Amino acid sequence: MKPFIGVLVFLWIGLTACAAASPVEDTGGTADPAAQVGPGAGAETPGKPGDLPDLGEAPELENDIWLNTDQPLRLAELRGKVVLLDMWTFGCINCQHVVPSLRDWHARYADQGLVVIGNHYPEFDYESDLENLIEAVQRLEISYAVAQDNDGQTWRAYNNRYWPTAYLIDKRGHIRYVHIGEGAYEETEAAIQALLAEPVQE
Repeated sequence: MKPFIGVLVFLWIGLTACAAASPVEDTGGTADPAAQVGPGAGAETPGKPGDLPDLGEAPELENDIWLNTDQPLRLAELRGKVVLLDMWTFGCINCQHVVPSLRDWHARYADQGLVVIGNHYPEFDYESDLENLIEAVQRLEISYAVAQDNDGQTWRAYNNRYWPTAYLIDKRGHIRYVHIGEGAYEETEAAIQALLAEPVQE
């Protein structure tokens, strides 16, 4: 009976998020994704406007290779803007399903101060090839900035475990919202709107 239950748990996670290549501690079952993400982010955060906890300062982005931008983006230079950081890889079907919403939010809120960034951490060797990533970005019609994270530096800095995972970073550079997998689009958009409406704080 135990193996069957394990398969069901694995399938449930697979419906919403691709399992990560990074090892997770063996707890006798499938690890809880909400307990694994974000520096100090003990759980997946709610999407209610005005109810977004401060999960601590977001680690800086150190990526050197970027697409759809003429220079590397750094959080320190994006103070005063809201950043949506999406951990993805183009071969993950769940990540592909999230892209249309990311494209829509980029188009709808960029003028209001939202910066969408796709941090591409590959699961398989073919995904680490820059030409393949460029082709995927074009095929998926992604116009927001994409950073190549082949060495996983940004992935590890955020203690990330699952594709896709979205982080919303406020105007002060603090993580305020985390969502793992597909879905919760209305909640995520409400969180975006709430953070955009917040005043800039020193």
